[in-house]
Amino acid sequence: MIFMDSKNILKDLVSFNTINDKENNEIINYIENYLQKLGFKTEYKSKCLIMSNKEECDIGFLGHTDTVSCSDDWNSDPFVLSEEDGKLYGLGSCDMKGSIAVILSVISKIDFSKRNKGMKFIFTYDEEIGFFGINELINKKITFPSNMIIGEPTNNEIINASKGLLELKVSFKGVSSHSSKPEEGVNAIENCVSFINDLKKYYNKLKQEIIDSKYTTMNIGVIKGGRSINIVPDNCEVLIDFRTVSENQNKKIINKINKLISKYDARSKIVNDIKPFLNVNGKTNMSDYITEASFIESENKYILGVGPVNAHKKNEFITIDSVKKLEEQYKELIEKNI
Repeated sequence: MIFMDSKNILKDLVSFNTINDKENNEIINYIENYLQKLGFKTEYKSKCLIMSNKEECDIGFLGHTDTVSCSDDWNSDPFVLSEEDGKLYGLGSCDMKGSIAVILSVISKIDFSKRNKGMKFIFTYDEEIGFFGINELINKKITFPSNMIIGEPTNNEIINASKGLLELKVSFKGVSSHSSKPEEGVNAIENCVSFINDLKKYYNKLKQEIIDSKYTTMNIGVIKGGRSINIVPDNCEVLIDFRTVSENQNKKIINKINKLISKYDARSKIVNDIKPFLNVNGKTNMSDYITEASFIESENKYILGVGPVNAHKKNEFITIDSVKKLEEQYKELIEKNI
């Protein structure tokens, strides 16, 4: 059996440039080789990787290997792990190579001969942009263990629920005319504004539904319309983002928008429709953000990773204290089977 500490594994993982999955093949091969030496066998490999150590697995770890891009104003080389004052700096150290390094280190210390069932590792790509990796596995009908750990950064706080995501594009068609005779046209922007006002009235009622002190949020993110100041606009488009707290809200919002677009002779398109998840057992601790946990069907899903949470920022780092604590947390979760 091999053993590498979390810091040395993280040093290796950070050295791979996985911005936009550039060195996806290299990091996947590294992880595969490491786990093979621990007795894990490859079940599936593409740009994703799935490995397990027994035929039946009741616990799994899910992590993405890609990172966001980095700016040029880092104080150190983002692809070289550096340490200063108890902090480990490197691109992806927080999101989420730090957690991957910890689980790879911890797994070498687990005696699976004492457990009837094994563990499964699932590594994905393109989490930061389009969730293509996890969607590939969903389309392949991959089965996930009943208990899943998702290694997103949480600063060692166990998150067992997550808001859903509903994103829509609504398009309005008007009739253009000269601005001196607006009555001869139909103003698409005005219709869009009226639609938004109606939707906000509905939203004010919707957000009264509270779970774990969380409520559904709505954001009008983008509005595009018109061609010139002296032309009545014959088109307008709005992009709307909802972060929902219960499974039925996505459907309720879609139904409400369908009624409103009939009123304003508009068209709508669903960009993303991801339901929130809540674990069956235990007290709810819900996150505001979306992770790959929202895509998988498992009885219990736990988002747990390193900290502090400073992902997508320059000089990204985690603390050695957080790494040590996470080692203990992962080991306890695996040995106690959550």
